[in-house]
This record gives sequence, C-alpha cells and structure tokens, in this order.
Amino acid sequence: MLCNRFLKSFRTLYLNDHNRFNAIRTISLSNALKREVEDRKEMYKSLPVQDEGTTGEKAIDIDALIQHKEDVFPTIDTPNKLFKGVPYQHLPIFHIRVSSNNTILSLTDYKGAPQLIRSCGMEGFKNTRKGTNIAAQATAISIGAKAIERGVRTVRVRVKGLGPGRMSAIKGLQMSGLEIISITDNTPVSWNPPRPRKARKL
Repeated sequence: MLCNRFLKSFRTLYLNDHNRFNAIRTISLSNALKREVEDRKEMYKSLPVQDEGTTGEKAIDIDALIQHKEDVFPTIDTPNKLFKGVPYQHLPIFHIRVSSNNTILSLTDYKGAPQLIRSCGMEGFKNTRKGTNIAAQATAISIGAKAIERGVRTVRVRVKGLGPGRMSAIKGLQMSGLEIISITDNTPVSWNPPRPRKARKL
C-alpha cells in the first residue's frame, strides 16, 4: 500500500515537473524564434537596396535634358575648348574601375601621372560590402573632397568595368562638388570570348 501510494505521488510529481519543463522549453523556444526573426529583420534593414547599375541603368530622356544638342557631342575643336580657362585635353581625369567585388577610383593628370587613389576597401568597407553602390558613393565623395583640396574643380571621367558602383561613383563625385565635363566608358568588350566548358556526361 505504502509503495503504491509512494509510486503514485512520485508519478504525479514527475508528470507535473515534466509538463512544467515542456511549457518552459516551448516558451523559451518561441522567444528565441522571435528574437531570430527580429535580428533577421534588422539585418535586412541594414543591407543596401538593389542597385540599378548593372541591372539596368535608368534611361534618360536626352531630348528633354539637352536644348543645344550640337554642344554635347565632340567635334574637331573639342580638345582645345576651354573649361574654366583650361583646355579640354589638359583636364585631369578620374578613372573609375568597377568590378562586382570592389570599386577603385584614381585621379591622374592629363598625361596619366597618378595623383590620388582610393578604393572601397581602403575606405573601411569589408568583404561583400566593398561591392555595394553605397561603398562606391562614399569612396567617390571622400576622394572628390581630397581632389578639391588640391585645387581640382573640373574633371573628365573614365569608367571601366561592370558592377554595382558604376553610377554611384559618378553620383558621389558630383556630390563632392566636382564639375564633370565628360564621361567615357572604357569597358573592354571581347569579340572572341573563351569557349564554354565541355558539357557534362550523364
């Protein structure tokens, strides 16, 4: 009798403790899941928005923006045309090298001698952040400010490569206060690319 009574009381205590433990465990798991969802939401908020650089640059209505179309395209006299007292061919050049992983900006004089160089990695962006449009814009603003300190006001821009930082770097140079006279795209196009891999045998 005593033994049965003891077993019954032990069983009820065990079941009560077990149920209490399961309830606590489910509450803690639900709290952990809520925290994980909130952390993920915060992470998504901190990520940059999809860039329009390579997925399709915004189309510009040239006719609406330009009244004097004949002044836009280069002519024979363009190299000698003056911009704030400096001939076009003697203007300093900003080279923007863009890839999917990084954006490198360098300022050279008209002969090609380097004066300033800056990349997203040097600016403090790490890993995948280096390839974002925000990193390219921040780098362009900082190097543009340094160029203005050196007395450079009007520049030509040459862009090379494909990646998220193409348009953002140019926007950053404009935001820093530089006047961009011309934008040249020097992206190499291979007309004889390497052949694709051999098809896998199944």
